[in-house]
Formats: sequence, structure tokens, C-alpha cells
Amino acid sequence: MAAQAKTPWEFSCDLEVDFESDEKASMVYAALAVDKELQPDKVKRNMSVSDGKLTVRFEAVEARFLRASFSSFVDVLTLATKTIEEFGGGMAL
Repeated sequence: MAAQAKTPWEFSCDLEVDFESDEKASMVYAALAVDKELQPDKVKRNMSVSDGKLTVRFEAVEARFLRASFSSFVDVLTLATKTIEEFGGGMAL
């Protein structure tokens, strides 16, 4: 039996936000994609847009890094969403 290498990415979290249109989801994706993780050796973030939904997967080496990354991301996501609501045609969540 071969020994399996332990992955450093022990903690993960998935987030899906339904914007009900690819256009709005893509706008938020573009706004958030420019901010890279500050500690990419400790946290990974993968985003995608499909069927009007923004899907984000976070992986981290420790729970505290996952929490900090997720929390910061949600703050910016909220700002981007409010901006679209204000200037992008009144999107409802």
C-alpha cells in the first residue's frame, strides 16, 4: 500500500451567488478577479461564472487563513454587488 502525500490545503469553503444573469455575474467576477490572495502559499481562490452564478472555492492550509480570506472576499463582493444595484440596473439578490 502506497503512502498518500498529505495535501496542505486541508480547509475549504464554497460560495455560490446567483446574479440571475451572466452579464452581472461576469461584472462582479471581473471586479473581484483583480484582487489576488495576499498569501497564495496559504490560501487559494478559484472563481468561475456559469448560468448567471458566480462560484468561488477557497482552500487554505489553516482555518484562520480561510476565515480571513473568505471574510475579506465577502466584504468586497458586497461592495461590488451594491455598486451594480446602484448603477447597473437595479439587480436584486
